[in-house]
Amino acid sequence: MNTPYDEDLVRRIHNDLRDDLDEELELEVEDRPVEALGLEAGDPALLSAERRSYFRELFRLQAELVKLQDWVVATKHKVVIVFEGRDAAGKGGVIKRITQRLNPRVCRVAALPAPNDRERTQWYFQRYATHLPAGGEIVLFDRSWYNRAGVERVMGFCSDDQYEEFFRSTPEFERMLVRSGIQLIKYWFSISDDEQRLRFLGRIHDPLKQWKLSPMDLESRRRWEEYTKAKEVMLERTHLPEAPWWIVEADNKKKARLNCIDHLLKQIPYNEVAHDPIALPERERREDYTRLPVPANMFVPEVY
Repeated sequence: MNTPYDEDLVRRIHNDLRDDLDEELELEVEDRPVEALGLEAGDPALLSAERRSYFRELFRLQAELVKLQDWVVATKHKVVIVFEGRDAAGKGGVIKRITQRLNPRVCRVAALPAPNDRERTQWYFQRYATHLPAGGEIVLFDRSWYNRAGVERVMGFCSDDQYEEFFRSTPEFERMLVRSGIQLIKYWFSISDDEQRLRFLGRIHDPLKQWKLSPMDLESRRRWEEYTKAKEVMLERTHLPEAPWWIVEADNKKKARLNCIDHLLKQIPYNEVAHDPIALPERERREDYTRLPVPANMFVPEVY
């Protein structure tokens, strides 16, 4: 007999699987309207007004992100966006939707691993500074220098002196970035205790998502309250007029994505950049050129 706990877990996993399906649909769509997706032939749940509204808004916002990208390139603007939050809060999901249709040479993601032995001896901000944007670039930090205020503090990876030095240095570091012409935007993705538990359980029971769970993630779950205290100190001591924190309510993944992208677009004074019309040139054909045959053993077998 299924318990309410089991039923809740099954519902959560089904919702995550449906979210994966939505992601495939997001990638499939270019300029077609939602009605042209052929959803009528699939799961009746796909026809819900809420999901149609999500797709429409996401594609509209992504079109605006393309305009933003063009403006950033044209004006040589420099943007850094910091994404922080608990494990499974949905940071990666919104980053994926932001970058999905943008040029990776303009908008790139910096997701740094744990520092190596050499990096531990460097100035703390040094390895992050190498990823800062040049003119006409947007850099999204999937976790950032705020690791020291969160995981390093909670897990004991830094000393008390290093922790305090971080809070002395960070405001000056960020003000220096802003003075140099970098627009710095910081997001904290906030999820509830219960929602994180459900997302972790979903990952544990989904073979395609188990790779997302590390021993550190599981330990962070046990230390929920310690992370809460560390987050509260971090927000209090680094909420700057030049670089304020913005909190994204993230228990609902889709709403969090839309709200974050909408807010991001409103932080940057972009406008649509006019482009010259593009004409496809005629292909040149030369009488003296003959295409060489390709050996059959070089082709990938057509299994499908």
